[in-house]
This record gives sequence, C-alpha cells and structure tokens, in this order.
Amino acid sequence: MSIFPVSSAKEQDLIEKMNKLGIREEDIEESFVRSSGKGGQHVNKTSTCVYLKHLPTGTEVKCQEGRSQVLNRYRARVLLISKIDQLIRGKESAEVQRIEKIRRQKRKRSKRSKEKMLADKKIVSEKKKMRGQVSHHE
Repeated sequence: MSIFPVSSAKEQDLIEKMNKLGIREEDIEESFVRSSGKGGQHVNKTSTCVYLKHLPTGTEVKCQEGRSQVLNRYRARVLLISKIDQLIRGKESAEVQRIEKIRRQKRKRSKRSKEKMLADKKIVSEKKKMRGQVSHHE
C-alpha cells in the first residue's frame, strides 16, 4: 500500500534510505503549516506546507514546493534524509561527493590527454573536410 503519490520504487528507495540511516517514522515529529506565496485561494485555505523534526538529532526541514500536501510530505522526508546523511557521514555524504566530481571535471587536462584529445579532434575535422561538396564540371 502506497503512502505517498510517487512510484513504488521511489517510495521503497525512501524507506531503504531511512532504514540505512536508522531514521524511524516514530522519531519524526510532523506538523502542517499554512503555506505562503503563490497558489492563491488554495494555498490560503489548506495547510500544504510540511514541517518535519527528527527528534534524536534535532534536524528540522520545511517543505512547501508543491500545492499537494502528500507530495510535500514525501519531499520533506527526502530533504530530512539528505540533511541527516550529511550530519552523520560528513565527508562521505553524497553532496560532498557531488562537489568533488564537479571539481574533477573542471580540473585542467594533463598534457598527454590534451594532446590525445586534440589529435582525435583533428582526425574528425579531416574527415569532415573530405565530405565537402563534389563539384561537377561540364
């Protein structure tokens, strides 16, 4: 039985991550607040903003991305998991790994790899030149 309006795979992934980090649903204090901002009458009449507090760590998150309360409940849990993950694992956390990956991508190429890349580009360029228009002489 699905709790959130997301695919069962996403929900299963969420449950697995929570289990892996030792986050129990009983440790989460959940409350709903009236959203602010865009959304007009719907937002003003319903409490779509979800506030979660993980009692053991004191980590808090607020989510009002969408107009749907159930979807915000899911998104809030995803946010909470990533925050606690960073808190627990620090350097190993996914966020740090993502930043490291970007740093590696931006790093200058070694001289050898740059020469190889340029040589490959030259070969492709020569191939393209050979594809030029064929002129017909009468």
